[in-house]
Amino acid sequence: MPAEQTSTPSHAAVDRVTAALAAQGVEPRVVWFDDAVTTAQLAADALGVEVGQIANSLVFTIDDEPILVLTSGAHRVDTEWLGERLGGTIRRASKETVKEATGQVIGGVAPVGHPAPVRTIVDVQLADYDEVWAAAGHAKTVFPTTFDELVRITGGTPSHVEASA
Repeated sequence: MPAEQTSTPSHAAVDRVTAALAAQGVEPRVVWFDDAVTTAQLAADALGVEVGQIANSLVFTIDDEPILVLTSGAHRVDTEWLGERLGGTIRRASKETVKEATGQVIGGVAPVGHPAPVRTIVDVQLADYDEVWAAAGHAKTVFPTTFDELVRITGGTPSHVEASA
């Protein structure tokens, strides 16, 4: 009887993320979990890291255009404050807008692998950590990266995302 073959799970959105990472010169090191890790705390617990090391991918709209905010899992985005800094009104995006803008669903939105570039803000608090973890296109996936690499691969703008920071 032949030995059972094991392989890495596959998902179209994750495949797009790994291709986008590779295109940016990043070795895709996607970690798959048995269960979805749809909150920063769940992801941190599963990885054995601090919640601040989780780069939450939050999609908002600013004056009806999608914007991706990569924020440390240790705090929330102050949308009123950030909107004033960016010169517009920020609102939470609908699940339809998230899917259209990123090609991914809420809970697994990655910083890359989108159908078209999405304006991205990267929380400067992520720079406090040598390693951060971001979703990889599916709620059961993450990949390790750094603050500097997130800024580079997303073309993002580093910024505080809350007034008290």
